[in-house]
Amino acid sequence: MRDCIAFQGIHGAYSEQALRQHFGDAAEVYPCTDLTSLFEVIQAGQVKYAILPVENALAGAVSMAYELLMDSDLRIQAEVILHVHHTLSVPKGTRLEDVKQVRSHPQALAQCAKFLQRHGITPVPWYDTAGAAKDLSVDLDPTTGAISSELAAQLYGLDVIDREIEDVAFNYTRFFVLGHDDPPRGEFNKTSLVFATRNNPAALYECLGEFAQRHLNLTKIESRPRRNRPWEPVFYLDFEGHWQDPLCQEALARLLQRASFVKMLGSYPAVKTQSVGI
Repeated sequence: MRDCIAFQGIHGAYSEQALRQHFGDAAEVYPCTDLTSLFEVIQAGQVKYAILPVENALAGAVSMAYELLMDSDLRIQAEVILHVHHTLSVPKGTRLEDVKQVRSHPQALAQCAKFLQRHGITPVPWYDTAGAAKDLSVDLDPTTGAISSELAAQLYGLDVIDREIEDVAFNYTRFFVLGHDDPPRGEFNKTSLVFATRNNPAALYECLGEFAQRHLNLTKIESRPRRNRPWEPVFYLDFEGHWQDPLCQEALARLLQRASFVKMLGSYPAVKTQSVGI
């Protein structure tokens, strides 16, 4: 098995930035074209770990990421929270007043809309943030900029003429590091799982009550369609604690009795945030 880490996107993607934040700049990386390919290379043993974007504080959950997690036997190794900062990068020598249009992924353009309006710059949707920087480094149009990570600007030899141009400061993306084995316990841990309820009144209430009775803090709950059973949702749940903690074991044992289906996605070292639990 190669000791490298897979990410989705091309070099300079925010996923690569999160990867380097967690593993360090010396990490050997393996870019994948899409999330399906990401799962394929780690399941085939081509890489040791993969980093998976699962939700953004502004855009919400990455639905395909959760569907792929449910269908795989991979285990969550760690949680990574990346504070997303957008930069405006341009061909060398270009000034801000020269820029007439900016390319980037539609989400990034929307997150920088006020900045663009303030400077009279036309947004141009592009397939990818890092891709916008890479393509600009080839055609070097002096009237065009790219919104991307600073890592992408550095990799593709562009000048950064403005930083942190996003409209809101709380733009965070949450990632999971995926691997094949259970990770060692951390100082602060979370457990992620997916479950389905039986079709009877108060079923979800009773399942969640097992955590409430033991004062276990839920940090995420989201329902998603169950692909093989129309109109029967599954629930993705994160709570603070490790599955080996006595209270967590009690709650999980009771959940197994009450739910029609339970799958553990992992207990892993997590990041403490200021968000309020459910």
